[in-house]
Amino acid sequence: MVRLQINYIKRILIIGVTCLVLWPLIHSLVIVIDGLNDQLKPVDVAVVLGNKVEITGQPSKRLKARLDRSAELYDKGYYNYIIVSGGIGKEGFDEAKVMKDYLIEKGIAEANIIEDNNGYNSYMTAQNTSEIMKNLDLDSVMIITQYFHISRTELAFRKIGLKDVYSAHAKIFEFRDIYSIIREFPAYYKYLMK
Repeated sequence: MVRLQINYIKRILIIGVTCLVLWPLIHSLVIVIDGLNDQLKPVDVAVVLGNKVEITGQPSKRLKARLDRSAELYDKGYYNYIIVSGGIGKEGFDEAKVMKDYLIEKGIAEANIIEDNNGYNSYMTAQNTSEIMKNLDLDSVMIITQYFHISRTELAFRKIGLKDVYSAHAKIFEFRDIYSIIREFPAYYKYLMK
């Protein structure tokens, strides 16, 4: 009888440990698949999440990829306005201002670019975007960021009350994406608990 109980406990422990190991892997795979499957639909506004500005004052490769994707979809008529969201990075540059200048150089009218200079993280960007959208009477939004960042950002936007949320990923893949994917797993649950 005792031996049966020990075997039962061992099985439960093995199943529990297996689940603890597999869950992060499975959920990370879901995050990647979700992020790579763009949800393209005409919307009122796009929001481009900020990223590093180089010491030269130019957008980093990741940030350029986000901005290029937003310009591409703008040119295809998916939206009329773009919110550029970021904060002051450690390099001392206002990400939103750098992003706006880059898009103007790409031929997008300055009047169609809205700066959010207080988007220091995805949740703040969601809050700020919601406020901007209320003030301009806009209903639908498309998030533009890295593929691994889409699920958590969509979660943040929905948690603050936006219902019509779509997404497109920047067309860039880097080796360091592995670290970013691993980081997204706990970050997603942190946002889920907010």
